[in-house]
Amino acid sequence: MHGANPHGELGNPGFGGIKLFAGSSHPQLAQEIAAHLGLKLSGRDSLRFPNENIFWRLHESVRGQDVFLIQTMSSPVSDNIMELLIAIDCLRRDSASRITVVMPYMAYARSDKKDQPRVPITARLMADMIVTAGADRYITVDLHAGQIQGFFSIPGDEITGFHILSDYFAEKNLRDAVIVTADLGFAKRGRNFAAKLHHPMAFVEKRRVGNTAQSEALTVIGDVDGCDVIIVDDEISTGGSITNTVQAVKNHGARDVYVSATHAVLVGPAIERLRDLPIKEIVTTNTLPATPERMLPNLKYLSVGPLLGEVISRVHLGRSVGEMFNE
Repeated sequence: MHGANPHGELGNPGFGGIKLFAGSSHPQLAQEIAAHLGLKLSGRDSLRFPNENIFWRLHESVRGQDVFLIQTMSSPVSDNIMELLIAIDCLRRDSASRITVVMPYMAYARSDKKDQPRVPITARLMADMIVTAGADRYITVDLHAGQIQGFFSIPGDEITGFHILSDYFAEKNLRDAVIVTADLGFAKRGRNFAAKLHHPMAFVEKRRVGNTAQSEALTVIGDVDGCDVIIVDDEISTGGSITNTVQAVKNHGARDVYVSATHAVLVGPAIERLRDLPIKEIVTTNTLPATPERMLPNLKYLSVGPLLGEVISRVHLGRSVGEMFNE
């Protein structure tokens, strides 16, 4: 790893040595990131008192150090968010030189606009809380909407799982395949997927039912008859959109159906819905932990650990993150 010193720490004179800390939400991913960097996770105690209060204590000083705090916002979401804020405050009060929050998945990202009367913009609130707690930078993966970057008053890097996922499908060398987006709002990222794999595109038009998360697929815009289909989306939550999309493309003559999504939230009836669908393979990343109850025989997780590790290295050393993707 560039910039490593004989003691196994990355070095940047401007911010001191690098320190990696992990919250409780995804220890496996944190270990993968540390392994890529050739570092060990720094010690800390994370306690839950009987009154459900959370307590953090560092095993060693971080004064003058460049700290990266890894915490994805998985279930239990509120506990993991609160732990993240407490950990940031803990690190700030111990005089860390810089605190970078690494949140592979950001909760509440779908609440990014006031699209009906008398509702909050919770994604903005999340950004405000992270900044107020004392974070200096953030790193995240595939926000639901690009404008969320503007909610933060600190610099950050939104990286994408697109390259990991598209490389996986490129190796399959599917012929007569079509890229399908589960809604028109994801069309731009779907177009990037199609361009890289040299496949045509189709869209499923859908509409939300009332103020609920339920959606109804209406029609397929494009030709999928007799073709393999790769459905791409940013996340799978309850599986409702994927169910409607799979049914729509199958009704229009699709052959084998694959699903690609960065975040496998998989809540409520998601596993049951996906188990019953005619999907050849569901490919996602491990921005959220793969617990046993959220596994299926056709569900494959690709690791973002090396990607996040490289981004952390570049941020610490003041190197371009965009260069990783020829940007």
